Amino acid sequence: MKLSIVTVNKDNAQGLEKTLASIATQTATDFEIIVVDGASTDGSLETIGKYRQHPALRWVSEPDSGIYNGMNKGIRMAKGEYVMMLNSGDWLTGASVLQQLLVQLEQHGNPPILYGTTINIWPDGRTQRNRVSHARFTMFSFYRGTLDHVGTCIRRELFDRFGMYDETLRICSDWAWFMKVVALGQIQPLHVDVDTVYFDMTGISEGDGRNRALIAREKRDVLQATLPPLVLADYDAFADDVIFMRRLHRHPLAFRIVQLIERVLFKIEKRKL
Repeated sequence: MKLSIVTVNKDNAQGLEKTLASIATQTATDFEIIVVDGASTDGSLETIGKYRQHPALRWVSEPDSGIYNGMNKGIRMAKGEYVMMLNSGDWLTGASVLQQLLVQLEQHGNPPILYGTTINIWPDGRTQRNRVSHARFTMFSFYRGTLDHVGTCIRRELFDRFGMYDETLRICSDWAWFMKVVALGQIQPLHVDVDTVYFDMTGISEGDGRNRALIAREKRDVLQATLPPLVLADYDAFADDVIFMRRLHRHPLAFRIVQLIERVLFKIEKRKL
């Protein structure tokens, strides 16, 4: 078995229908579907029942302690060489997506992590292609950003080597896991030009201000526990400057103008010494 798709669901029958429908129509066959349901009472089990005859489907419905507890259950159930998270409410962009990803895995020698491009969808219908294609991920990549979780193919043995998702975190455990594996563990992901998943922007990590505040707190706690204080102080002090310079480098004329201004200011300050 090459790929295990893990779908975590709790009382989201409508979203689960979109997710399972997109998987059931795939042209690929070398995959399994694992639905981890948190004892839903809204009709989600009936939705699962509609796809009960799909030969690749396995599922469990029982109380859990949160989304990452459900994901960890799914990973433990997985038989595939790779695991892909596709949460309830998110869906694959087309019937050939899994086949494209399986071909890319083979063509690139089965890299430890392979990801494509997700498409964010808001309730009002707006869409945005979320391109995260760093040539090389660094610690700075995770100080301000992350790697898309949904639609990313992760080699199953990485969870054995680096551990599962931290279930004490409510929203940011996937970000913390990627930081540990990629930035600290030096496992570089590979980006491929495949549109993979429509990502529902009404999910827990994209919700109201309270969720955003929780995200900020959880990330700060993880950074403080991970980085030496002086290193974190440098990130805090210079992160905006780095982002500013990266943006300038994408516009050569603007960069040249700012570079000339900086040289003039340097000479003025030097004369004052």
